[in-house]
Amino acid sequence: MSFYDGDQPGGIPGLLPPPYYWWEAGALMGALVDYWYYTGDTTWNNITQEGLLHQVGLLGHGSHVGSRVWFPESPKDQPQWLALAQAVFNTQAARWDANECGGGLRWQIFTWNNGYDYKNSISQACFFNIGARLARYTGNQSYADWADKTWDWMVASEFLEPETYYVYDGAHTTNCSDITPYQWTYNAGAFVLGAAAMYNYTTGSTRDMWRTRLDGLLNGTNVFFTGPNKNIMTEVACEPVDMCDTDQQSFKAYLSRWMAATVKWAPWTFDRIKPFLEASAVAAAATCTGGDNGRMCGLKWTDNGKWDGSTGVGQQMAAMEVVLANMIADTAAPVTNSTGGTSVGNPAAGGSDVGRTDPFSVFDTFPPVTTADRAGAGICTAAMVLGLILGCVFMVKDEKSNTASMHRLSGLPIAGAPGRNDYSEKARVMIEHYDADRCGSAGSLLGYRRSQDRGIAITDDSHYIVPSEEAYHIPRRQNFHRLAQSEASSYWSNGSDMQETQVATAAREHRLSYPRASRRDSLRKKAMQNRVRWRETNQYA
Repeated sequence: MSFYDGDQPGGIPGLLPPPYYWWEAGALMGALVDYWYYTGDTTWNNITQEGLLHQVGLLGHGSHVGSRVWFPESPKDQPQWLALAQAVFNTQAARWDANECGGGLRWQIFTWNNGYDYKNSISQACFFNIGARLARYTGNQSYADWADKTWDWMVASEFLEPETYYVYDGAHTTNCSDITPYQWTYNAGAFVLGAAAMYNYTTGSTRDMWRTRLDGLLNGTNVFFTGPNKNIMTEVACEPVDMCDTDQQSFKAYLSRWMAATVKWAPWTFDRIKPFLEASAVAAAATCTGGDNGRMCGLKWTDNGKWDGSTGVGQQMAAMEVVLANMIADTAAPVTNSTGGTSVGNPAAGGSDVGRTDPFSVFDTFPPVTTADRAGAGICTAAMVLGLILGCVFMVKDEKSNTASMHRLSGLPIAGAPGRNDYSEKARVMIEHYDADRCGSAGSLLGYRRSQDRGIAITDDSHYIVPSEEAYHIPRRQNFHRLAQSEASSYWSNGSDMQETQVATAAREHRLSYPRASRRDSLRKKAMQNRVRWRETNQYA
């Protein structure tokens, strides 16, 4: 949870910061539900509930996990877990695409997204999984029909090999027979749990068929267990060559979670599954010695307990899930709506999004804009503009200053320019000493800012600072010359060059720049027209 900032100021509940995508945050919410389910510890329940409800529609699997394991129900004025899962299913079913590759779901919804032209196994696996589990929970055969349809399409498209039960990654719609042959743990895991749910839901010969399929899928998962005894879970497509990306680093968490849940719906699988989970848990826990806190888990579990130097949400989640999975025999069986489930469903949920492939098409459902709508919009706009103006006036209002607000407004910088209203003690001292030295008349100080080693004092438009006669200033400058020379002999050398000392610095900071004669007239004229800026140089303050 040290990676999660959704419960912190500026964070978004239910989402992880970059580089993690929204779906992995949903997987994290599901992992937290599992943590509560196995341990009874409610520490993270509020964060989990807040995250699921804040991301309604995105986190369907986490929602359905909540409904089947008695996770505390959401407030009655909020969507219920079962209804959220049904909404996700409905929106997916409406996007079944028979025009390309004879069916299946696309990886992405919107046409401009990378992956829109790709149909992958995980999209089908999640749809199959949630359909099978809804069928078991609600007893509604229509969900089971969709699960059957999805399985048949996977076999027909050869994404799922019916002899080895290997599940391949997918294919582009430009050539549906050119299959990407990678195998990922989460593809197999989603089909394993879905098949277990279908076995538990069905009866007779249909149940026997799903038992055969489930056994075949479990045989197929053997490819993911390596190590000396071929019993430690490994992401074989990327882990041995150190090429697992952020997403793939989390995949083993889902195979662990779903293999454990399978045991509850297909009890005969316990003796097959438990040894793999146990060996993997021991190996995973042995790697959790990394990071600054000594508790970060690695990705590779087959390296004799050595931490591989990697850290992330995926690694932590995978290690936690495989350890928790070993407690499956001590947990209650998942419920249904007839065996204790209390979550309120809505078979029509998700209707506003059903089949939508253009995010802006939602505006088509709005009623036409009326004259009253336009009038209301005008009033709201005027109120916002007035509020903005009053806010600006309030921000520049200084109750301790006699200067009119419009004068201060005129001193506001143009967007992107340095600010002028930085009231600086140094600027105040500059003006006071300038006035005390009678080098001219100081107006009301508006602000002071530093830019490129130059100090700029800004005065009220109605006042000005104008140097007096040069004859008066020359002796003043000579006085400073003598003061510095008497107290620090290194201050002047060769009659003109200045060498910095403490005294020289103090003298510089307590008088105002005296412009050279060639610029005096132009500066005086500018001062009469507008504010004056006095600049600090290497010679004068």
